[in-house]
Amino acid sequence: MDLFSSIEIPDSARRRVDELTRLIDRYNHAYYMEDTSLVSDFEFDALLRELIDLERQYPDLALPTSPTRRVGGEVNKSFRQVAHRVPMLSLGNTYSIEEIEDFESRTRRALEGTGTGGFTYVCELKFDGVAIALTYRHGQLVQALTRGNGTVGDDITANARTIPTIPLQLQLPPLTANRQPLTDDLLEVRGEVVYPFKAFEEFNRQREADGEEPFANPRNAASGSLKLQDSAQCAKRKLQFCPYFLIGDVAGADTHSGRMDSLKEMGFRVLPYMLECQTIDDIKEYIAYWDIHRWDLPFATDGIVIKVNQTRLWDQLGNTAKSPRWAIAYKFKAARVATPLLSIDYQVGRTGIVTPVANLAPVQLGGTTVRRATLVNADNIAALDIREGDTLFVEKGGEIIPKIVGVDTSRRQPLTANHSPLTANHSPLNFPTTCPVCGTPLVRPEGEAGHYCPNQDGCMPQILGRLEHFVSRKAMDIDTLGPERIRLLYDAGLLGNVADFYTLASHQSRLAALEGLGEKSAAQILDSIQASTCVPFPRVLFALGIRYVGEVGAKKLARHFHDIDALMAATVEDLAAVDDVGPVTAQAVHDYFQLPLHREIVERLRTAGLQMEIENGSPLTANHQPLTDKTFVVSGVFSHFTRDGIKESIEQHGGRVASSVTSKTSYLLAGEKAGPEKLRKAQSLGVPLMTEEEYLKLI
Repeated sequence: MDLFSSIEIPDSARRRVDELTRLIDRYNHAYYMEDTSLVSDFEFDALLRELIDLERQYPDLALPTSPTRRVGGEVNKSFRQVAHRVPMLSLGNTYSIEEIEDFESRTRRALEGTGTGGFTYVCELKFDGVAIALTYRHGQLVQALTRGNGTVGDDITANARTIPTIPLQLQLPPLTANRQPLTDDLLEVRGEVVYPFKAFEEFNRQREADGEEPFANPRNAASGSLKLQDSAQCAKRKLQFCPYFLIGDVAGADTHSGRMDSLKEMGFRVLPYMLECQTIDDIKEYIAYWDIHRWDLPFATDGIVIKVNQTRLWDQLGNTAKSPRWAIAYKFKAARVATPLLSIDYQVGRTGIVTPVANLAPVQLGGTTVRRATLVNADNIAALDIREGDTLFVEKGGEIIPKIVGVDTSRRQPLTANHSPLTANHSPLNFPTTCPVCGTPLVRPEGEAGHYCPNQDGCMPQILGRLEHFVSRKAMDIDTLGPERIRLLYDAGLLGNVADFYTLASHQSRLAALEGLGEKSAAQILDSIQASTCVPFPRVLFALGIRYVGEVGAKKLARHFHDIDALMAATVEDLAAVDDVGPVTAQAVHDYFQLPLHREIVERLRTAGLQMEIENGSPLTANHQPLTDKTFVVSGVFSHFTRDGIKESIEQHGGRVASSVTSKTSYLLAGEKAGPEKLRKAQSLGVPLMTEEEYLKLI
C-alpha cells in the first residue's frame, strides 16, 4: 500500500470541518473578546478534538486560518531575522508632568498657523509587555515579528498564531471610494503581547512545582514565551495581544481612534481604556486616574501614551532619529510605601538555600495588601543596611511580587545617653549561623551569595521539597501526589525519601485510611507510581534532586555515562569533562553519590524497576555519533522502543528530534499508525521515510 496515496475527501467531511470551524471561531471570539462562555470547557475541547482528528485524516482540509493552528506544534530551532517594512520607533518617555505640558504646548505651537485646522489628543494605556508587528495579506495573518532593534525583528509567526486574541483571518470591511486596497491588500497591526496576572501566577506556581525558577515578572515571561522553539508550549502560556497601532488604508484611517475602531471591527480585542482629550487638563486628569487605578487592571501597565489623534498631522510633525514628535509616553513611578519591619522568617528551600523573608505591618500597595517580602540574602540585607525595628520602603512597579528597596532612616530613634547603639532600632541584623529548622551549621560556599543547610537528608523542608520535586511533571510525573498529599504521607511516616514511594504498595491499607484518601484514591496513587517506572533515565537522574543538576544537565550526564553505575563511579575530573558541567556541579554530583544513604536510595529505586540506563543504547564517544547533524520527526508506534525511548535514542546517537516535518527534516521515522498528515508533508517536501528496522541498522 502506498502510504502517500491521495485520500478522497467526502462532502460530509468538508461540511463538518466548515461547521466545526464556524462554531469554534464563534466560541473563541465570545470567550476572548466578550468574556462570555457559550459552552463548557468539555464541550469546546470535544469540538476542537473532532476538528483536529478530521484535519489529520484529511490534511487538505487543514487551512492556515483553522482554529487548530492555535494549538501549536511547529518547532523553530532558530528565529529568522526580518526587516520591518516601516521601522518600529520607540516613544520618547518621561516621568514628569511638566514635560508632558511641554510636549503639549510644543505640539500646539508647531501646528498653529499651518492651516491644518483643529486637532485633539488620544490617551491610552502603555502596556507592559513585548511589542510585535503583525502583517496581514488579503486579511490572512502571514507574519509576526518582534520589535528587535526597531529595524530588524525575529520571525515568531508560529508562536503568534497560538495567541487567541490575534485573529488568523481578519473581518475586512468592503472596499469603498475611501478605502482602496494596498499592494496585495497589506495591513500591519502593531501591539503588545502581555501576560495577564492570573495566568502568570498559575504559570509560576507550576514552574515552582516542577523545580524551576519562577519568572520575575509578566513581561519577562511573555518575552521568553514568544521565543520558545516549540509553539505548542507557547500555546499553553495564555498570552494576550493588545493592539495599539494600524498601518494600512482602512475606513477611519484619518484618526488614530478611528483606526482602533477599525481594528475592533476586524476582530481584534481593543481594550476600552482609550480617551480623546481636548486640553492639557484632560490629559493630566487621565494620567492621575490611571496612576491610582492601574492596579485594578488584569495585566501590567507602566504608563500612559499620548498621541495626536489626527493622522494627517503626523508627517507634518515628523520624527526625531529615535521617536515620533506626535506622541510621547508618561511613565508611572513605581508604587512605594513605607511600613515597619515586624520580624524575619528564614525559610529553607529544597536545595537547602536559606531565604530571609520580612514580615511587615500590613500596608496597601498597588491594589493589594502587602504583609511579606523577600530580603533575598545576607548581602542584600547588608547592602540596604536593614536593622531590627526599621521602617522599610516597599516598591511594586511592573512586578507582581513586592520588593524591599530601602530603609526610611529618618524613623530611626536618635541616640540618647540612655539609648545604646544596640537597642532595637539600631541593632544590625545577624544572619543565622545554624539552620532555623534542624539546627545544622549553615554553609556559604566561596563565591556564592546564599547560605545553605547541608543536612539535606535530615532537614524537613529539604526532604519535603525533594519529594515534591521527584513527583513533578518534568521529573517522574506522578500527578496524583501534590504537596498536601506528600506532607500527609510524610507526617504518617510513610515517606522519608524518594525510594519510599515505591514501597507504598505494601502499606496500601494504611494509605487508604489516611484522611481525605480512601481505597479509590490510594489505588490511583499506586497506579501512578507504578507507571513512573517507565520514565527514561535522564528524567530519573533529574528527579533525584542533586544540587545544581537541572533538566538539561541531567540529560547530558545520562548520555555521557550511559548508566547510573558509571555515573556513581566517576571522579570529579570525569564529571567536569562533560559538556556544560562545571567544577561546582561536578563536585556536587560526586559528593551526592559518596553518601551511603544516596547509594542505598539508588539501589532501592533500581529494585523497584526504575530506568537506570539509557534505553536501547550504548555509551557513545565523539567517534561514534552516526546521527550527527540529522533531524528526525517521530510518528507512530514502535516495537523495540517507547515513543520517549526512541527520541532519547536519537539524541543519544547525536541526532535532533523535531515535532513537525519541514524542508530541514532529514528523516520521518514512521512506526505503525504513523500520522497521515506527517506522511503527506514528508512526501510533498521530499523527506525520506525511515522504518524502525532501518533505524536500528543505522545506529
